[in-house]
Amino acid sequence: MILTVTMNPAYDMTYRMERFERGRAHRVLSVEQRIGGKGINVTRVLNQLGKYSRATGFADHVFASAAELELPVDFVHALPWVRRTVVISESGDGTATALWEPGARVGDPYAVEQLLVRVTGLLPNTGGMVIAGSLPGGVGDSVPARLARAALEVGVPTICDVDGRALELAAEVPGVILMPNRDELQRLTGTDAQTAADVVAVARPLLERGVRAVIATRGAEGMVAVTAAGAWSAALPEPIAGNPTGAGDAATAAVIAALAADAEPDWPALLADAVATSAAAVVIPVAGEIDRTLRDRLLPDVVVTELRTTQESSA
Repeated sequence: MILTVTMNPAYDMTYRMERFERGRAHRVLSVEQRIGGKGINVTRVLNQLGKYSRATGFADHVFASAAELELPVDFVHALPWVRRTVVISESGDGTATALWEPGARVGDPYAVEQLLVRVTGLLPNTGGMVIAGSLPGGVGDSVPARLARAALEVGVPTICDVDGRALELAAEVPGVILMPNRDELQRLTGTDAQTAADVVAVARPLLERGVRAVIATRGAEGMVAVTAAGAWSAALPEPIAGNPTGAGDAATAAVIAALAADAEPDWPALLADAVATSAAAVVIPVAGEIDRTLRDRLLPDVVVTELRTTQESSA
């Protein structure tokens, strides 16, 4: 089993229209609502890949009941209500505009401890864990790091896909894997890593402090993985047009699936699979779904390039 943790879930609303223009009324072509949140999206993709995954985190009773109809879930009922996220998807050119509500505040002072107990109880049957997304009010920035530490102490590979102070604290957990996007990596390191070589340079100090790997997602430019074994970039020859909202979650699903299957993965192969899986999510209008046929077709086309590390350059 692969466990995902989503502490600030959402009802994902997708409005499809031909073209969106500020300041005017629009006729919406179609609307879709589904339960969501980054970790939940990861669970969805994992289940499509044939990997059994269970989602936990915080929710209210209504959201948890709806989730149980679709996925294996085990939520702590600590939210008074669940927020919405809105994506305006334009069919004309594939542009997506997103609006994220902040969400409700967790008022139960024991909710975090309940979640820690819930996760700890599931770890013996867990092959990998993903902690993803924003934190609701009332939940401290240290909680993702505490969860990651608990998993890693019993040998469960763990990815933290969080931001801000929570990401800084997660980066202090020995053995953790970080999957920041370009903006998150800049906030973490204080440097705008424009090139793949820049990503390697800013990631190396994180590895020296104990992080197992940094896998940076770079949109149409692909991904960069930096590990103790080496560094690689991977991208498709031509980017795929579409809605990128769930692309990062799909990539996370591919990475944790590989880590759960092999404690010492083939990192270039893992990275190529993550790029292909991410691209297969872009063509789907909603997050948490992939085109599996497209993923299989794209995988041989992913170009993986080994990057020189700082140590190699100075040798």
